[in-house]
Amino acid sequence: MEKVIVIIGPTGVGKTKLSVELAKSLKGEIINGDSTQVYKYLNIGTAKIMESEKEGIIHHLFDMVEPSDEYTVFNYQKEGRKKITEIIQKGKIPIIVGGSGLYLKALLYDYSFEKESQTISYEMYQLEDLYKKLLEIDPETTIAKNNRQRIERALVFYEEHGFPISMQETASKILYDATFIGLTTNRELLYQRIEKRAEIMIESGLLGEVKELYKKYPTSKILHSAIGYKELIEYYQQKLSLEEAISKIKHNSTTYAKRQYTWFNNQMEVKWYQVDFSNFNQTIAQIKKDL
Repeated sequence: MEKVIVIIGPTGVGKTKLSVELAKSLKGEIINGDSTQVYKYLNIGTAKIMESEKEGIIHHLFDMVEPSDEYTVFNYQKEGRKKITEIIQKGKIPIIVGGSGLYLKALLYDYSFEKESQTISYEMYQLEDLYKKLLEIDPETTIAKNNRQRIERALVFYEEHGFPISMQETASKILYDATFIGLTTNRELLYQRIEKRAEIMIESGLLGEVKELYKKYPTSKILHSAIGYKELIEYYQQKLSLEEAISKIKHNSTTYAKRQYTWFNNQMEVKWYQVDFSNFNQTIAQIKKDL
């Protein structure tokens, strides 16, 4: 099987820097594994890598799609696998970096779509809203309302096939020789960093970014679902005060981080590394040594 490296973890733990350093030392190219960073112009709120940070490394599947368009899991699977093949054929190592579990699962595992569906990532939705969607399509569902993973799978299946899921889950077969590297830290510090990151995004111009995008793409699905964007849209709609919107961004971001850990621990064989933020180069050196 072809060798790939996958770097996962919540926002603010250093995935971007690690990916570039590994790409430089291992002759790699980077593939985006974040469902929001495929969209053009969503820069500050998605913590998208800046040109100055790329250090000459080729990056794929970033800034591809207009915010008015809908990018599906099917699209990502097809285009991501194509990029993996192209990178390997050049004698380089694909390094996939991101935190969108459903996208990575579809990319790396033997997960087949019956047709080109309109499937989107549900990761940014609240659990209560997802369960309501499920009840609408399958009122007799036996899936527990707190089982987010099964609810998402049921919704994806319905969008692909047009009828509720009725099959038993089967084990997924991985298609690549994948090394999963997870970056983490203790939860209290992580949540502090996530909340601080939200404040830095506001200071860096997120308000203006969202205002311009909402003006140009008022019906964009990604703007109304992505954390950092949907909350500020509510502020511009005068449904929330700015303070309430920022507070909601922080809460939704930390909740999302918890879901990411649960997803990856249940779905993939991840080797987790405790990040030393005071000496991140030491963390990078340890990972390089292990690889």
